[in-house]
Parts: sequence; structure tokens; C-alpha cells
Amino acid sequence: MPDPLSAPPGPLVDVPWLAAHAADPRVRVVDCRWYLGGRRGADEYARGHIPGAVHLDVDADLSAPPQGGPGRHPLPDAAAFAGVLARIGVGPETLVVGYDDAGGAIAARLWWLLRYFGLPGGRVLDGGLQAWTAAGHPLSTDAPAIAEAPRMQLVAGGAPVADKAAVDRVRRDPAAVILDARARERYEGQTEPVDARPGHIPGARSAPFAENLRAPAGPFRERAELERRYRDLGALEATTVICYCGSGVTACHDLLALATLGRADAILYEGSWSDWARDAGLPAAKGSDP
Repeated sequence: MPDPLSAPPGPLVDVPWLAAHAADPRVRVVDCRWYLGGRRGADEYARGHIPGAVHLDVDADLSAPPQGGPGRHPLPDAAAFAGVLARIGVGPETLVVGYDDAGGAIAARLWWLLRYFGLPGGRVLDGGLQAWTAAGHPLSTDAPAIAEAPRMQLVAGGAPVADKAAVDRVRRDPAAVILDARARERYEGQTEPVDARPGHIPGARSAPFAENLRAPAGPFRERAELERRYRDLGALEATTVICYCGSGVTACHDLLALATLGRADAILYEGSWSDWARDAGLPAAKGSDP
């Protein structure tokens, strides 16, 4: 069986690689499907998933309760995340491949959390479930029986995080760039379906995660296109780069794209707009890019 440690060094793997390695016990495939309202990822998983995959939920597994920190999806603590990984059989040498049906927008949260807790073996399936089925591979409705792994002693801090006070300082620095990964209409304040008020952090630039993709919910753009995009946004030359979204989930997609371009030092604003918007003492801007 091919060695999973031969996985591409970047954060993405493609369908041929996963098809060759998915049955390897050292690889854990994770279905990360999750939706802002209505549909449940667990239900979609039950209807059909990549064979051998387990399901993790953004709310229950990849976040702390909303009362436990800033915004709608605070980061889980080390003990809680270690428990999640133990439950799905992940150890320090496991290569974890997350996928979704949203171009990696949700799976990127799992990839980022693994980095945050010092585990380098995280990958995202480029193109997600659609790429898997388009290549003719089957889906399964069977939930795999997986033995629990020993619980790891995780330590936070393997990837940088900012709170609202830090973001408020950085937004005044002309050498820094803040990127907003939400849809452009939310950035501009035309609509706000879930958070306390519309708009964006003053000085932030609109960088919708969907524009990292060749097509909606499709694979990532070629490296040269991504490089051109983030250079135009000023993110490749900036001294500091902070990414945010509604609640710190899809911002990880911009962080993943930046990591492929060598900016693994880009920072997640944990609480994101859901944290900023509910603080009446912080300003909000509307309209297009500054």
C-alpha cells in the first residue's frame, strides 16, 4: 500500500491520492459538511459519504460552545479537541484528510485546528465530495467502526490567533492587511443574515473565500492565479495579515490559500465579524474596498 507520508507537502490532496490511500489505517478521512441554516451535515453524511469517512460537526466538534469565547464559533480548548481526535482514532502520526461540499470552506477549519494544536498531518481534499463523485468513485452509507485512539496531550499555539483588541490595533497599521472572507454583499453591508449588524471592519479588504476556487464549490485555482489574487490584495507583502469571516470558519479557507503561497504566518481573528459586530464600541464600515 502506498505510504501516506508521501502525501503532497502542501495542505491539499487530490482525488487520485485519496483514492489510493483512503483505506490505509494511518489515514483518517473526515466529512466536515456543515450548513449555516436548515440542512444538517450529519444527515448528508448518512445519505452518502466517502467510504471509511467519519463525520465531525463544526458546532459540536470543531468549536467551543458560543458562551465559552468570542463570536459564534470559539476555538475548542486543547482537552476538548484531543477528545474529538481520540474518538475518531487520530494519533500524532495520523494523516487527516477533511472534505466537504463547499470547496473546502468547512474542511479548512479542521486543517487549521490541527495546525493550531501542533499536528502537521492535516490536509483538505481539493474539490471535495463533488470531485470524488465526478471521478467515478462510490459513496457509502456505512459508518466505519473505529477504535478510539489514546488521547493526546495537545498544546494550543501552533498557528497564530488574534482577538478584537489586536485587530483594532492592526487595522490602523498601513503595513498590515486585514482580509474579510465573507461574500462581498455581506462585506459591503448590503445584507447580514446572522450577525448583530451589517458591514465590515474599517480598513479590511474584501477577499471572499469563494474566489479562491475555479468554480462554486470546485477545486482551488492554480497557484499562479492565487498568487496574483493575494498580491493584488496586498497580502503577500504585508508585515501582518489577519483573516476573518462571520465566525472564524470560512476565514480558514483564505488562511489555507495563503499557506499554499508561503504565508503560513497569516492570523485568524477567532471571533470574526460575529464578535466585532456585537461590540457597539467598535466601528463598522459599509461599501466597497477602501
